[in-house]
Amino acid sequence: KENVDSLDKMNKELQSFAYISSHDLQEPLRKIQIFSSAIAEKESQNLSDSGKDYFSRIQSAADRMQTLINDLLAYSRANVDAKKFENVDLNQIILDVKSDLKEEIETKKATIEVDEMCKANIIPFQMRQLLYNLISNSLKFSDSTKAPHIKIKSTFVTEDGKTQCHIQIQDNGIGFDQKYADKIFEL
Repeated sequence: KENVDSLDKMNKELQSFAYISSHDLQEPLRKIQIFSSAIAEKESQNLSDSGKDYFSRIQSAADRMQTLINDLLAYSRANVDAKKFENVDLNQIILDVKSDLKEEIETKKATIEVDEMCKANIIPFQMRQLLYNLISNSLKFSDSTKAPHIKIKSTFVTEDGKTQCHIQIQDNGIGFDQKYADKIFEL
């Protein structure tokens, strides 16, 4: 009972921290969005094509950050029972993640091979964050002697009368010692 109460208290503190942190991040982000939009609009004629491209990327990154902050706020407000599962096309989530990681993918000359993905009953922002972290780590921990290659596929698996979408992600990175798997995937 004491451990459950302690865990419940820690969860509430974590939700509160996530709410306060994400709420406080919105003001500086709004300023970044306002100032970058103003420069892009008012100084556009003074910018080179690459300068315009950089401002477009800044605005796109700020929009993605706004989405992440909104997701964090939603998560911090939601209790376990209130999390909303939706039937979502995983192809769209992967496209969004690839867009978020466009610069890293181009820099590393990475290829991401995606088989047709299934629709799944998920909490969209959690799945998006999971896929973002996995793909980002594949790029980050790639073998420096070859371009990263990431393969993502899904299959339907039926066990005990339940059909589930099984997602598999594979890369040609440096890997890790399996004895650290629990620690790596703990969070």
